[in-house]
Amino acid sequence: MEYEIKQLPAVRVAYLRYKGPFGAAIGEFWKEVFTPWQKAFGLDNRVTYGVAQDDPSTTPANECRYDACVEVAADYPVAEPAREATLPAGRYAVAKFQGTGDQMPAAWGEFFGQIHAEGIFAPGLCMERYAADYTMDPETGVFSAEICIPVK
Repeated sequence: MEYEIKQLPAVRVAYLRYKGPFGAAIGEFWKEVFTPWQKAFGLDNRVTYGVAQDDPSTTPANECRYDACVEVAADYPVAEPAREATLPAGRYAVAKFQGTGDQMPAAWGEFFGQIHAEGIFAPGLCMERYAADYTMDPETGVFSAEICIPVK
């Protein structure tokens, strides 16, 4: 998988947490829960992130946590049900993804395996980054994102 090494800045985010099996259910969470909340609070047309808090290969599926996040200004008052976090600055291997939600786990597996094999993986948060003008093709379900993995 082709990628670039980028220095990403720290980002303050508001997020909603999904808990359960990774895969298609996360797409439903974005569609049914996160995106309506994001629009209701005037936070649309901003960069968003998906952050897996657990490794699904070592965490029981019903215990896996995933945060759907949106960038917010330093003075934005984050209110329930959202929580506040800061995605850390750092060096990341960043690969472009284009496909469907069902294809995302395989892309993560391939990219993660490649970064480990190259010996450049660094501990930290792995995340998906979605452009402020993110769209999904309503007929095919295809969308674009960046997969970001921390590196040495």
